[in-house]
Amino acid sequence: MKKIEAIVRKTKFEEVRAALHEADIDFLSWWEVKGQGTARQGLIFRGIAYDVNSVARIYITFVVRDQNLEKSINAILESAYTGESGDGRIFVSDINESIRIRTKDRGDESLYNK
Repeated sequence: MKKIEAIVRKTKFEEVRAALHEADIDFLSWWEVKGQGTARQGLIFRGIAYDVNSVARIYITFVVRDQNLEKSINAILESAYTGESGDGRIFVSDINESIRIRTKDRGDESLYNK
């Protein structure tokens, strides 16, 4: 099992969610977050300087079976891509155990994806 964490543009979130649904990933969590990348810029409006380095993003996380890893990553890559700086990141890590509380299923059987 793998845990996928992705940070994507807020404007691309609905496309990413739809692409994950098409890849049979229906159970995921997301948060609206702010982050700062390597680009630094400021904005001056009416003589007042504003820091616009904080950028709104969506942080998505879900756990998949190993067999669903590549199609999940590809769904995010294809739907979140703009070709511009700030498209986001995907992180993949190992999950040692998963337990569904209601049924007490463990491992792959505890996950909702096929």
